Amino acid sequence: MINTGVRLMAIYLFGAVAHAQTIPVVAEQPVVITIDTEDSVLYRGDIFDLSKLAKDPKPTTSVNTAFLTSVSVGDVRTVNGQPAKGIASYQVLALPFRANPQPGQFIADMDSGGFYQCIWQIVSPDGKYIGTLYDSGTSPGPDHSIIGGSGAFLGMTGVHLMMQMVANPRGASTSEDPANRRLNGGGKVRTVFYLYPRSHPTVVTTPSGPAVVHQDGKLVSSSNPAQAGETLTLYATGLGPTTPAVASGQPFPQGAASLANAPVEVLVSGKSSGVLYAGGYPGAIDGYQVNFQLPAALSPGSAALQLTVAWIPGPTIMIATK
Repeated sequence: MINTGVRLMAIYLFGAVAHAQTIPVVAEQPVVITIDTEDSVLYRGDIFDLSKLAKDPKPTTSVNTAFLTSVSVGDVRTVNGQPAKGIASYQVLALPFRANPQPGQFIADMDSGGFYQCIWQIVSPDGKYIGTLYDSGTSPGPDHSIIGGSGAFLGMTGVHLMMQMVANPRGASTSEDPANRRLNGGGKVRTVFYLYPRSHPTVVTTPSGPAVVHQDGKLVSSSNPAQAGETLTLYATGLGPTTPAVASGQPFPQGAASLANAPVEVLVSGKSSGVLYAGGYPGAIDGYQVNFQLPAALSPGSAALQLTVAWIPGPTIMIATK
């Protein structure tokens, strides 16, 4: 929740000094995102009688032949090992190019399986929208480019590095009713991405240091250090979509909490602290407040603090401790 003891500090940070610097991200390293899906089924477009599409409630089989358009559907279950939900889907145009083709295959200078477009839509375990990744390429082939993203993954670039068939997706005919996909079962797929975010979650910094404050609104500093177990508040940008949703470029509304949809973690000296609240600050544009509790054990002097949102880490800052 918004702490009234730090309201004046927030107004200062997100209002009078809206131009306040943020800590730059240097020596950009890719963010590794691993998405695990279950009940993956590849529906091959082998039905040309439209009256038979999606009618069979039982599991079906199909063969892969040239010119077929196929659609794979699976359920997102974890992202980087954390529980998540969503849809993993890709559309494939089967074009079996072969240097030494069999009957019904395309002769070509190299072996290739065709073209595909992929989408991963990720929501929280309680159904709140986090973000979407888009991908396209050929199969098989080298690393495939991520061509875009939305939500917490807005402006994302990178490569779709690996798709591992933990248990091969089940091939099915498009005569099968996809409403029974989970009942009929499917495979498990692990997809690994190396991503380069357009922006990272970033703690705002003031001329006096990072915008991390005590509950009385005073900045954490060498003369006013944080202590183990204390509840602190930080102000940041780049936490992504909220509930209720707020249009891009618009301020967060007054009088109602705009809770961050994506998982938010604050690491202090490598240890996860307890995030008590994370959401948009009323009246701020892309300005957020995160309340968190420091670990019970904390060495005096200084501690490294890193904010992570939607599995995307921000730059590390240092705070004074006692």
